[in-house]
Amino acid sequence: MKLHNISFGNIKRRKGKMFFLVLGLVIGISTVVTLLSITQTMTRNIEERLNQFGANIVMVPKSENLSLNYGGIDVGGVSYKVREFDQEQLEDIKTIKNYKNLSIIAPKVLGPVTVNGKNVLLMGVLFEEELALKTWWHKTGGTFPEKENEVMLGSQIATLLGFKTGGIINLSGNSFKVATILKPTGASEDDAIIASLGASQRLLGKEDKLSMVEISAFCQGCPISEMTLQIAEKFPNAKVTAMKQAVMSKMQSIDMFKSFSLGVSIIVILIGSLLVLVTMMGSVNERTREIGIFRAIGFRSGHVMQIILLEAMLLGIIGGILGFVIGNLIAYGIIPVMIKDGAFAGINANLGIVSIFMAVALSLLASLYPAFKASNMDPSEALRAL
Repeated sequence: MKLHNISFGNIKRRKGKMFFLVLGLVIGISTVVTLLSITQTMTRNIEERLNQFGANIVMVPKSENLSLNYGGIDVGGVSYKVREFDQEQLEDIKTIKNYKNLSIIAPKVLGPVTVNGKNVLLMGVLFEEELALKTWWHKTGGTFPEKENEVMLGSQIATLLGFKTGGIINLSGNSFKVATILKPTGASEDDAIIASLGASQRLLGKEDKLSMVEISAFCQGCPISEMTLQIAEKFPNAKVTAMKQAVMSKMQSIDMFKSFSLGVSIIVILIGSLLVLVTMMGSVNERTREIGIFRAIGFRSGHVMQIILLEAMLLGIIGGILGFVIGNLIAYGIIPVMIKDGAFAGINANLGIVSIFMAVALSLLASLYPAFKASNMDPSEALRAL
């Protein structure tokens, strides 16, 4: 008789005991899978929400500029010299180690233009990148600029100068169509005229020059500080600043839930391990006579140990598969309830493989002592029970 046939037969005969053993594994694995799925969904959800805050890395040219400004109130300053980037240098950012973690790169050129005898701020942008970065920009009508001769006005400047969507505005002697007017944002763009980067560079006499670059680098575990240093090395004449508050809040929220998930998972796995240990010990005690007969007819200690551990491995595989399936079903059901607008991230095949290996390892470890006890049982003492 082969050892695996003995193990299969014992599982079939002791279905009640084996059910409790599998139940312990299922509870532990399904809890881990559920919490990991919720963590993954929370991470994605938090990242999407924080992406709405815009750039978290700002790169500006170094300048000898002493500005007396606080809270948006400027009381004057001493400006010596302002440097600007060459636009072609921006390609160097693609050579940093963590370039793949940079989701949006939005260059800008800034300068004054004359409108109706008044100096106003002109901001040149790449609209595709800027609109992806500034998701809070909403137009009052019309469409966002698509052509070189179209501009967008901030709410404050449109009110002060009396312009409407569809009108014509003269910027330092050049005519542009007002494609739309932004709704109030409470930020600097309320007081700016926003045009395409190329048109603004020509209008300001700053061809191929950039005043600043805003970068969005939200991603799970992004090394923001390290990325800032990498960009600074490529642009020695730039001041690169990381807006760490948003990044740190994201990381802290995710890390706190991960720590909570890890703690709960460890407790549940320990409970599952204890259940497996107790069940296997009970099984060994019930099979004293059977083990004694095996030893009496020539089974070695290693054979008995293999029978017990093979049972544990088979039940571990079953428990791992069931735990993974049930964990995903639970996550699918409770994520929409726990997280507003949250959606199940999908089945992770790698997590399924890890779950099975975890269940098998857990079952084997918890069965080592019962298997060792059974393999070292004295045949003569066991046969006295016959």
